Amino acid sequence: MPVEFIGFIGSRNQSETIPPQGAVVDLNHIEASAKIHENAGFDRTLIAFHSNSPESILLAQHVTSVTRDLGVLIAHRPGFNAPTIAARQLATLDNLSRGRVAVHIITGGSDIELQADGDHTSKARRYARTSEYLDIVRSEWDSRVPFDYTGDFYNVRGARSLVRPYRESGIPVYFGGSSDEAIVVAGKHADVYALWGETYEQVSESVARVRAAAARHGRSPRFSLSLRPILADTEEAAWARADRILETARTLQAETGYARAADIPNEGSRRLLAAAEKGSRLDKRLWTGIAALTGARGNSTSLVGTPDQVAEALLDYYRIGISTFLIRGFDPLEDAYEYGRDLIPRVRALIAAEDGHDRTAAA
Repeated sequence: MPVEFIGFIGSRNQSETIPPQGAVVDLNHIEASAKIHENAGFDRTLIAFHSNSPESILLAQHVTSVTRDLGVLIAHRPGFNAPTIAARQLATLDNLSRGRVAVHIITGGSDIELQADGDHTSKARRYARTSEYLDIVRSEWDSRVPFDYTGDFYNVRGARSLVRPYRESGIPVYFGGSSDEAIVVAGKHADVYALWGETYEQVSESVARVRAAAARHGRSPRFSLSLRPILADTEEAAWARADRILETARTLQAETGYARAADIPNEGSRRLLAAAEKGSRLDKRLWTGIAALTGARGNSTSLVGTPDQVAEALLDYYRIGISTFLIRGFDPLEDAYEYGRDLIPRVRALIAAEDGHDRTAAA
């Protein structure tokens, strides 16, 4: 099956090893990052969302305006916009960019973060709301006649959008969340289910859970895995680089804000920390050092090795069922360039050879 690579564009240059400085919305950084990702062969880039971050749809619009082919994956939190309005916003940008929009639905695992935007609902209620939200979004995209919708959270009468997704196949819906409530909603709505960089065993388990939930709706989603590859010319040099990244991140925690919280609110982070408790180096080359240091705040596990070694590890995940890789580095611009030069072509070649062998064997 086709493999997809997604990068990451922040509103300024920062990471666990680079403290934020300057304007929160740095046009030079956004534009440079967009063009590096496009030239590096990424299919699209994630534009993140947080209760204190610049608005993701607007950042994505600028990314599409300074690139020609690069797609965007817009992180979007249900419950703050009316679903009909959000559907039209995404469809409008999809038309302006000629079909380059995908949306990543993040319901939110932290009660404290959501309260900053005035949301005081429980996690279970949030996921129930998300399911209704996506029901309406898809109806707004698909319905040729006015439609009504009555639920616990939304009551819509006579909705009908004049703007639809640019492509007949629509706007892909990516979905994250590892709790039981999240898996139920993912089974109904996700075109692509996204998980963080777990062990082979954990990923296999998650893929099976989501496939079972989706089968109840006659659906078959694809799967995305998020990782932070650390590359070098030799394996020894790559692990030395990982050690330097960990030490820098530890030294700069007060400046970057990537400190481990006392409470870990979401299931995805808890799963990464459970893996980290088994060791800092797992499977062939999965490294949990940054996850353990920061409390697994998002995408925080790495594959460490030479480009060939990391490509082979990604092939292992492909064999489990992963067809999208969301990769970003600790040095956002330089690492994106390095991935395009050294990693992405290797992975595409390995997967093409794997698929070709499978087709030959089947014949």
